Amino acid sequence: MSNARLSKRYAKALFNLGQQDGSYEKYGNELDAIAGFYKQNADFRLAISSPVFAMDARKKILNAVLNKGGFSQMVSNFFNLLLEKNRIGSIESINEFYSRLADEVSNISHAEIITAMPLRSETLDRVVKTFEGLISRTIRAEVIEEPDIIGGIIVRIGDTFWDGSIRAQIEGLRESFRRGE
Repeated sequence: MSNARLSKRYAKALFNLGQQDGSYEKYGNELDAIAGFYKQNADFRLAISSPVFAMDARKKILNAVLNKGGFSQMVSNFFNLLLEKNRIGSIESINEFYSRLADEVSNISHAEIITAMPLRSETLDRVVKTFEGLISRTIRAEVIEEPDIIGGIIVRIGDTFWDGSIRAQIEGLRESFRRGE
């Protein structure tokens, strides 16, 4: 089974447990915190990921971090399970899938907004508000600068794509000239 499918399965399992006991937001925050710590701390990552170290030593290190951080018992058990199953290296992708699940339940969509140059904050706010009204969901926007589009804006939300770039307009004109319109 692929790493992505396994990560999705683990994320869904923890999320379902969180929904059952009403703590899915808390678990998400804890998962995000430990995933960030794992990513930023190479010594910790090596100590708990490397099969060179005995499993007992790896568990002690992991549990020391979890106890010091005040993580819930459910999340601590979850990380111990990941460690035992040699899936601890998937923390970041599990966190990503978990965030998507939590956003879906919270009626939040992720938008990729592509522009040729930086957007002013008030312009970005207007674009986000416009698309929130269009799809009736809250939007978390990620702005990507791509000078190749020349000008305008491209918005991608899930599988839906709006292309208002000058590059697309030029391509449309070019195609019209080719067809002789």
